[in-house]
Amino acid sequence: MEYKVYILWSALLEKYYVGSTQNLEDRFYRHNAGHEKFTSTGKPWVLVWNAVFRTRAEAVQLENKIKKRGIRRYLQDNGISFGK
Repeated sequence: MEYKVYILWSALLEKYYVGSTQNLEDRFYRHNAGHEKFTSTGKPWVLVWNAVFRTRAEAVQLENKIKKRGIRRYLQDNGISFGK
C-alpha cells in the first residue's frame, strides 16, 4: 500500500497544512468538507504538493521533518512557490 505526504494551502488563513495518508483523495475531501477540526476554518484548501512512499514510516518521517523545518521553508528549499 502507498502512503502520501501532502501540503495544503488556505488563502483564507494564509497558512499551510502538512499531513500523511493512504487515501489522498478522501483526505482532501474531508479537509474541504469541514470534517477535520484543525482545517475546518480554512476552507477551501488547495493541494500544493505531495509525495508517495512505500511505507507509513517513510511518510511519517518526512511529515515530521517538514513540520520541524517549517512548511514554508521546506517548500522554498525545494523550489516550490505558492501562497504568501
